[in-house]
Amino acid sequence: MAKQGGKSPAKRHPKQAIKNWPVNERPRERLLRYGADTMSDAQLISIVIGTGSASRGKTALDLARGLLEKFGDLGEISSAGTAELCAVDGMTEVKAVQLKSALELGRRTMNGIMRQLHGKPFSQSEDIAGYFTPLLCDLKKEVFKIVLLDSQNVMTRDITISEGALDKSIVHPREVFKPAIKESAAAIILLHNHPSGDPAPSKNDRSITEKLVSTGEMVGIKVLDHIIIGKKGYYSFCDENEI
Repeated sequence: MAKQGGKSPAKRHPKQAIKNWPVNERPRERLLRYGADTMSDAQLISIVIGTGSASRGKTALDLARGLLEKFGDLGEISSAGTAELCAVDGMTEVKAVQLKSALELGRRTMNGIMRQLHGKPFSQSEDIAGYFTPLLCDLKKEVFKIVLLDSQNVMTRDITISEGALDKSIVHPREVFKPAIKESAAAIILLHNHPSGDPAPSKNDRSITEKLVSTGEMVGIKVLDHIIIGKKGYYSFCDENEI
């Protein structure tokens, strides 16, 4: 048992520069050795901002953790302005601009991937979830969409039906199927997000789904799935044999 006040070998002095850390603990070296997909958000942010704040006794990783503690996640950091980022102790305008630029490149990359997917057939729930998760997972309010599909299950368009807490009066069958009928959709997929992050369906979600599936059968436009997007993944009514 170590003496009280003794130093643990796992702890570093807070002012010790990252270049003096063990090689396996340095973010850049870890990325080169193990790949970007093995890195935590904080480690990736620290690489982007490059350096810490010597005057504050903070490493780049300390600043990255400070950003995540203040904003919660990458989505919130991306939405923040440079002045808000600079409010984090040790952050400078230069570091904030570097971070905003990197996050914007990520957003544009995802938009490019989504444009490539548009016009291709959707054969499973993960196709739709993968397409819409970047758009919906960080929203602060619930958004209910329908995805219009042709006879080959190719998405022709997505339409926002409502914004705000879902209930039967807002997500009315008339509002859901009117555009589908107008545009001669062969089928539709229901889609909405849970700002809480948990994609598990509520009792109301199930009730709305049952009502819309029934209406689709009457008007001849099949509801193929209802997908709920959250930060913790997605929930597919079809995959769970609830449609």
